[in-house]
Amino acid sequence: MKREVMGQCPICSGPVEITEVSCNSCKSTIKGHFKPCKFCSLSQEHKEFAEIFIKNRGNIKEIERELGISYPTVKGKLDSLISALGYKSQSVDQSYKKEILERLYRGEISSEEAIRLMSE
Repeated sequence: MKREVMGQCPICSGPVEITEVSCNSCKSTIKGHFKPCKFCSLSQEHKEFAEIFIKNRGNIKEIERELGISYPTVKGKLDSLISALGYKSQSVDQSYKKEILERLYRGEISSEEAIRLMSE
């Protein structure tokens, strides 16, 4: 049975630390404190979506077809995956910028403040 490195504690879902790595070929063992890679820490759902995304070379239409879901759902899953990997998703950036422009339009902030907020 193939097992993956756990990225989260099965009891409390906290982060795990790997303390021993063994080689099946030469029988070497390395002890220390290692963090799992970013992909190891993803949920199974995120891993499956990442695999489908890569297999389809990022073609949203193909992903829609394979999963039987809509464009907004694919984009939502992609944004969720991006966030799970520790990056800011572009749609979050776009909604934040839209909010800044709306505040500027309503006169709640100055143009200088809007420029400063957008450049952060």
